[in-house]
Amino acid sequence: MATEVRVPTLGESVTEATVATWYKKLGDAVAVDEMLCELETDKVTVEVPSPVAGTLTEIVAAEGQTVGVDALLAQIGAASATSAATAKISNDKSAKAEASVKEGKMTDVNVPTLGESVSEATVSTWFKKVGDMVAQDEMLCELETDKVSVEVPSPVAGVLTEIIAAEGETVSANAKLAVISEGATAPAAKVEKVEAAPAKSGKDVEDAPSAKKAMAEAGITRDQVQGSGRDGRVMKEDVAKASSAPAAAPAPVSVPRAPVPADDASREERVKMTKLRQTIARRLKESQNTAAMLTTYNEVDMSGIMELRNEYKDMFEKKHKVKLGFMSFFVKACTHALKEVPEVNAEIDGTDVVYKNYVHMGVAVGTPSGLVVPVVRDADQMGFAAIEKKITELGLRARDGKLSMAEMQGGSFTISNGGVYGSLMSSPILNPPQSGILGMHKIQDRPVVVKGQIVIRPMMYLALSYDHRVVDGKGAVTFLVRVKEALEDPRRLLMDL
Repeated sequence: MATEVRVPTLGESVTEATVATWYKKLGDAVAVDEMLCELETDKVTVEVPSPVAGTLTEIVAAEGQTVGVDALLAQIGAASATSAATAKISNDKSAKAEASVKEGKMTDVNVPTLGESVSEATVSTWFKKVGDMVAQDEMLCELETDKVSVEVPSPVAGVLTEIIAAEGETVSANAKLAVISEGATAPAAKVEKVEAAPAKSGKDVEDAPSAKKAMAEAGITRDQVQGSGRDGRVMKEDVAKASSAPAAAPAPVSVPRAPVPADDASREERVKMTKLRQTIARRLKESQNTAAMLTTYNEVDMSGIMELRNEYKDMFEKKHKVKLGFMSFFVKACTHALKEVPEVNAEIDGTDVVYKNYVHMGVAVGTPSGLVVPVVRDADQMGFAAIEKKITELGLRARDGKLSMAEMQGGSFTISNGGVYGSLMSSPILNPPQSGILGMHKIQDRPVVVKGQIVIRPMMYLALSYDHRVVDGKGAVTFLVRVKEALEDPRRLLMDL
């Protein structure tokens, strides 16, 4: 006996819907509550589950067809022995061989907390395969967000029986990644396993029929609409939002590459940008587009710091178990200057300026994956030794990809040291929403005039990029001069001058 599948109640004042997508084909085996199709109304998207287990024997309403409430969508017949077996296989995503694995308690592996304002991640690498034995806390996979890489350990010891999110797939916070059979043991024989299906490409997503019609009527393209449906599918209401939104500034046109000769093309390698690199590119461009960015320069005689460092570095390291570098001097000099010119430590929030009575100092660090900016919190309350220890710790964690989200958020000012790579002068780009960033550069012996005499001194160019919307030229120059004075006479730092 066939079971009818009808349009469910669509909500108050909604009398019809459009069949957007069928997830099953005629003859497919279906399980109870498995999704059959998706309906689209002018307000919401509605998924239609199967009321029974069986075989889809008839599809009455095709994709794109408009149907009323309680209209017949499809019919499901009783499952045959063959279709029942097919349903079992289709619902077993890992195709695990139960006879080959001694089952235990099933434990889900979920996406860990990704950090404030981070809602999704991409599965970059699986270290284990279906059927592999895993120990508790052994790394299963690595996730990549737009800020950091996150390793996911196994919560229990057992056998990895199912991989739900394949490499390259984007997952939301707390989504299920895999299933582990707790306490199970894998046999000596090879365990049958099936690779997880690759993530769907955005090109395979079919937009709702009514959305296509609305886009044509509104004269807008697919690229101008942000889809809110399943897998980014564009719905009718998305088109309405895009049509009513104020016109945005035209996006920069991507210039296509010139034709490449075949012999050169064979020697090129095309690699997809990582999430981190994409975010770096986007944020830096946003900074240039949003802030009224300007850079002012000065130079500093480093001989005072170098002499002081040479005199005390051995005693400093012996007592504090950390080397005395130049960065702690720059952090201290900046914290003093920020107290005198607080607008450099502020940020714009709408029509307000937020002045911060603390200094969370961002220190830019180059890593194999790209530039990251860990934050030294309350740097204005720390001494030289505490600053050096924290910078060393954060630098090592950054290069190992072990920084947490919290360690890279909330900075109020940033220092970038291009000098470690040999840069003589550059204009650093702001780290939004901050209003200032100091660029350090290479120390180079140069002839300078001191008390009427030409002498050779170790000199460094300093660059302060600032947001001219909140920081005036006088404030920017004053800040840089105060940093220069503190560095050229380090005793001023000790005297709080």
